[in-house]
Amino acid sequence: MPDAIPTLSIGEVAERTGLSVHALRFYEREGILATPIHRGANGRRRYSEADLDWLGICVKLRASGMPIHAMRRYAELVRDGNGNELERLALLKAHQERIEGQMAELSECLDVIERKIKVYEKHHGLISGQ
Repeated sequence: MPDAIPTLSIGEVAERTGLSVHALRFYEREGILATPIHRGANGRRRYSEADLDWLGICVKLRASGMPIHAMRRYAELVRDGNGNELERLALLKAHQERIEGQMAELSECLDVIERKIKVYEKHHGLISGQ
């Protein structure tokens, strides 16, 4: 598979993903990567496009609040291969439910803030008596 050839340095991957070199090393140490990172003859890490794709998923999972332990478990399941898709699905659905709950709570918070803004705007004559 051509995109699996490890050709990118850790610095290049950091630049392309927005992750720091430290974060990339942390993800590797914590077992969050789907495949082992290859090392060149000089011992330096070399990443493939497939690694970048996986890191893109990791960035979104982390940005959405998935705990490291859940990310690690998801990566373990992916590494284990076929046969555990239902467990992967359950893990992702549980995370989806957490995100939906957070979004609902944030929506309620936004409603309160919008009401307060209207009160202050009306008080200062910035809006008509709506």
